Amino acid sequence: MSETAGEALGWDAIEAAMTTVVGDQEPLHWATENLPGQGGVYGLSAYRVDDHWLLVTYGLTELFGKDSDDPQVSGWGFELTMRVPATAAQPPSWPLRLLTQLGRYVFSTGNAFTSGHRLDPGGPITGSPDTRLTAVAMTNDPQLGPINTPYGTVRFLAVVGITADELDRMKATSTATVITELASCSPLLITDPDR
Repeated sequence: MSETAGEALGWDAIEAAMTTVVGDQEPLHWATENLPGQGGVYGLSAYRVDDHWLLVTYGLTELFGKDSDDPQVSGWGFELTMRVPATAAQPPSWPLRLLTQLGRYVFSTGNAFTSGHRLDPGGPITGSPDTRLTAVAMTNDPQLGPINTPYGTVRFLAVVGITADELDRMKATSTATVITELASCSPLLITDPDR
């Protein structure tokens, strides 16, 4: 199937999974400059959930047809999610940039993320020096489990902003240990740049 055929069965499966968490709401959506499967994520959606935004990428998995060799896994096998505080009518631009950059990293390096991965991008994740969050960790999304699509399985990996100290503790113990500590204060792992 191609994008021009008008079918986006992978996209539809992701939206159906999101509905289980956010209910029946129309998301805000941003397209990127990338074509499906080429160079990065194809788009991002944001859903307002109580006091936060839930963002999800589209394009790390196969949205419009089966192109990869593994019939069991859709594309890279995961999409990224991130939760940030809802302080305005739209989410801030920095998590959109961050998720886009992470998608570009996967496509350019060929390195897929999985739960437990950490990444230090070399500066504040918001792009502004007024936050202590200078790295990210990935874990299985606390609400969205794996799904089956016509093109294979898809997992949702939550991107969580962390401090340099938390990154050091993850290296000394494990990512899961520190994520569990963060979840005790924020069960949905909301990344608040002001914390």
